Amino acid sequence: MRLSLRKASRVFRSLQITLLLSIVVPLLLISGIAIYVGLGAVEKNLNDRLREDLELVARAVSGPLSQALSDDNELVMGESLKSIFRIGRISGASVFDDQGNRIDSLGLADRDVTDSASAEEVIVSGRLGGAFRRVEGESVFSQFTPLVTEDGRIQGLLQVTRKRSDFHELVASLRIWAVSIWSVLAVTIILVVILGHYGTVGRHVARLLSLMSEMAPGQWRVTEPASGPRELRQIHAGLSAMGERMAQAESEIEARIERERELAEQLRHQEKVAMIGRVAGGVAHELGAPLNVVHGRARILERQMQDEPMRRQIRDIQHQVSRMTTIIQQLLDCFRHVPDSRRPAVLADMVSDALTQAREDERCRCQQLGSEGLDLKAQVRAEPIRVELACLNVIRNACQAASSRVRVTVLEHGAELEVRVDDDGPGIAPDRREEIFEPFHTSRAAGEGTGLGLAVVSSVMKEHGGHVEVAKSDLGGCRMSLFFPREDDT
Repeated sequence: MRLSLRKASRVFRSLQITLLLSIVVPLLLISGIAIYVGLGAVEKNLNDRLREDLELVARAVSGPLSQALSDDNELVMGESLKSIFRIGRISGASVFDDQGNRIDSLGLADRDVTDSASAEEVIVSGRLGGAFRRVEGESVFSQFTPLVTEDGRIQGLLQVTRKRSDFHELVASLRIWAVSIWSVLAVTIILVVILGHYGTVGRHVARLLSLMSEMAPGQWRVTEPASGPRELRQIHAGLSAMGERMAQAESEIEARIERERELAEQLRHQEKVAMIGRVAGGVAHELGAPLNVVHGRARILERQMQDEPMRRQIRDIQHQVSRMTTIIQQLLDCFRHVPDSRRPAVLADMVSDALTQAREDERCRCQQLGSEGLDLKAQVRAEPIRVELACLNVIRNACQAASSRVRVTVLEHGAELEVRVDDDGPGIAPDRREEIFEPFHTSRAAGEGTGLGLAVVSSVMKEHGGHVEVAKSDLGGCRMSLFFPREDDT
């Protein structure tokens, strides 16, 4: 029941029904009332015309009839009555004396008019009069005309009758024609409104509704051109503008979500860094002093020992203590942030210093270590010690992975500067290029690496607003690129 009511409500709320109920129906009602009033006026005019015709007929024969009545000439009276029928469409004619008694008649006529108020009024006033009445079972219009003598005395009445149907046949015909024309006009107007609405409004509204139904996340923009009347074009323009705003808002929301995701990722990284930093700081604090003591005592024992095997054992202890000290130092380097100490510095100079340190490292002595672009004077905003540490770690990793050759290049790319380190080693598989920057991740055998070198590089690059990219080198191995934002020259 509710569903049917809703459907009916939608039908009656449609624009076609609204136009029909608010415009067409009132116009048809007004035209119907106008036709009804007009037919009434026509009917009254026809009745008046028919009465005037009867009056003219009566006046035409009243003179001869008055003379015949005065002379008591029945022959002239009969001929005069017959002449009435030849003049117009008459149903009956009668002559009465001044008492209302019939003297002569033809056709439909009263036997006497003694009880007729119209006849009595004519006799009293001397003016013509008439009214609708029934004569011999027929409804007729009875016209009374006074018959006067030469001295002005009313000596009788002339009654001329005409059937009511004669009055109304033409009017009824006009009514039928009027109702037929009005009905055809009403149907034509309704069809014109319905078809015109569909052609000029309905199909364009349906198209707009189709466009609105197609609008969805990712599909807000309206690409079809506007059509139809000016008002519908304005609605189309508003729909297009709304779609543009929705698309823009959706893009902004997606960008905001992506930004929040990045911020959340940065927050997780910072929390992880902070946690490991606190652990590293605690470890450095708790183990630093004991390791220094162990290292110092081992050196003393090495100097005092004469037995070479024992000296080798003590040197091995010293090596492991140094390795533990290096791990702690790398932990501190990885999670130490010094953004406030950054200043404009020439990137090529920092790379040159890192190369100098690398050439002194045993891991790089056996490799061919070349460089390009060290004369570039472009600057970055950096903490030189941290940048040198990152470059040194990348170069050392390349030296360890290379077969024989490592190349370091400084390049500029518009708003960025690149430190590119290539080697001819086995390279890094694409599916492992992200995980190599995780702390303690290493591909070397146990005891050969801490897994903190590239974690330090990633931390330094984030401190300086840069990023790291790993790709295949033209030397055949790995290419690791450090990108730094260029400092504007001022």
